[in-house]
Amino acid sequence: MAQREQRITSAARILDAAARYRRKKKALEALEQDNFHDEPHADLVMSKKVPKFQESNEKGPTKKRKQRSSEYYKLKFRKAINTLIEEEQLENVEGPNYSTAAAPSSKLPPRSFCTVCGFPSTYNCIPCGGKYCSLKCLKTHQETRCLKWTA
Repeated sequence: MAQREQRITSAARILDAAARYRRKKKALEALEQDNFHDEPHADLVMSKKVPKFQESNEKGPTKKRKQRSSEYYKLKFRKAINTLIEEEQLENVEGPNYSTAAAPSSKLPPRSFCTVCGFPSTYNCIPCGGKYCSLKCLKTHQETRCLKWTA
């Protein structure tokens, strides 16, 4: 029994605060990289035209010029968040803008939420410091989300 406990404790690597911070920062940077790229299929326009299989020799009315909707121009000329922030800073140099707006720090302690379900949590994972609220969430966290499995 003692050998089994020793193997379990040696297999579970407990991370210090600095290692947890580095891993969390690395994960956030990876998410930011994913979010930075534009959606590759954003410019696709759905066509409502259905193929017609009936052939006729009659000449129909002349084709009308297709008018583009405002959505087309919104998609074609949309701007990235960095561009919008720079434009706003140029317009409002001295007034409040995106980069100067700040809220004071809270007087209350920070709330902690379960990393699995999002409900308020009271427990921490020992190896990685992730939050969980119940045994069911702990099991899910240990199987899939625990930082001890990520490189």
